[in-house]
Amino acid sequence: EIKTLSLSLSLSLSHHIQNSIQTRVVGGDNAVPHSWPWQISLQYLKDDTWRHTCGGTLISSNFVLTAAHCISNTLTYRVALGKHDLTVDEEGSLFVGVDTIYVHEKWNSFLVRNDIALIKLAEPVELSDTIQVACLPEKDSVLPQDYSCFVTGWGRLWTNGPIADELQQGLQPVVDYATCSKSDWWSYMVTKSMVCAGGDGIISSCNGDSGGPLNCQAENGAWEVHGVKPTVYTRVSPNTDWINQSRLARPPKEARESWGSVCT
Repeated sequence: EIKTLSLSLSLSLSHHIQNSIQTRVVGGDNAVPHSWPWQISLQYLKDDTWRHTCGGTLISSNFVLTAAHCISNTLTYRVALGKHDLTVDEEGSLFVGVDTIYVHEKWNSFLVRNDIALIKLAEPVELSDTIQVACLPEKDSVLPQDYSCFVTGWGRLWTNGPIADELQQGLQPVVDYATCSKSDWWSYMVTKSMVCAGGDGIISSCNGDSGGPLNCQAENGAWEVHGVKPTVYTRVSPNTDWINQSRLARPPKEARESWGSVCT
């Protein structure tokens, strides 16, 4: 079941995407297995085979954040959790069906705005060493220029190339508004409510990375998910209230302690 959900969101735009719209984490490295335990693989069924299509972030025991453009109402989906290598059976991993998918009702594929979706899992998952919920940033927090963040995913290794077997990670420093809004970057398309990252022309996200997290380490050492990767980044911090309080997204009472929240 796919539904639309109304909320107000901002987008964060990544300059490097201008040169790699069809673009694993390009130029990235193999991640340490299970070092990003909130990362999920969104998979669809085709010809009796499950195929990776997008990333996502586990934010509670039964909800995943991903990108709206990853969702089609003609496909059947499942979520793979606790994975590192998509080609092998791994201890600590599991696959869960999908109950409901909520797509932002103002998702605009032409302008790439409101590119966010929330997936309710068919059943809550048990957290473990390989499966954890993400930390969320403080509401409306803004990261400074060059703040180190990492993109993660199993996307294509190069344009039109194969997807990665093992989870990839790549450094994507934050780019401030003054730089990102320059005419040779995103110009008028970027606003102060958006956040940009990357742009070195070497490391970027790619097809198959969409929907996954932009991971940034807080001063207290906790890793926070500041973005949802489409071909541009969807900013999380303005929406932490919705993520935590939305009636539709609220997990069962017994699971609320594991709900994604600001980490202290």
